[in-house]
Amino acid sequence: MKDDLRRIGSLILHDGVRDRILELLETMSRSDQGRFAALCGERVLRLTDDPRAAAAIAAARAWADGLIRPGAARAAALEAHSAARAIADPAAVYACRAAGHAAATAHVWRHAIGPCDYALKAIAAVSTNPDEAVRAERLWQLELARAMSAGR
Repeated sequence: MKDDLRRIGSLILHDGVRDRILELLETMSRSDQGRFAALCGERVLRLTDDPRAAAAIAAARAWADGLIRPGAARAAALEAHSAARAIADPAAVYACRAAGHAAATAHVWRHAIGPCDYALKAIAAVSTNPDEAVRAERLWQLELARAMSAGR
């Protein structure tokens, strides 16, 4: 299992599609970057029952909607990462990390790719066919990025 996750992790960082998503993220408004990150992180939220992950996704959305300041979103991000450190289940850890990066997008836009990457790791950790599951999720992420980028 650990070897599979390491291999998947390497593919995630070097798949080429990740770079295209980053390029599309650069064309989005800051609030759309936050919305994108929240949508990607939310897809694996079901893999953890720690409420700090859900709070981080909510904070990402609230920041994107102009309801909270970046500092409040960053605090929620740190809480989600704290949750990840306290969990043993890899899928739940990755789900908390995805949520943390979603909220951290309010602080630094490049965190918006974090929910994508951690969602893939979470999905790989629970899938019986991780290669196919990761590929399908990455393509969903790319299509979402394209749609959100086109809607500028």
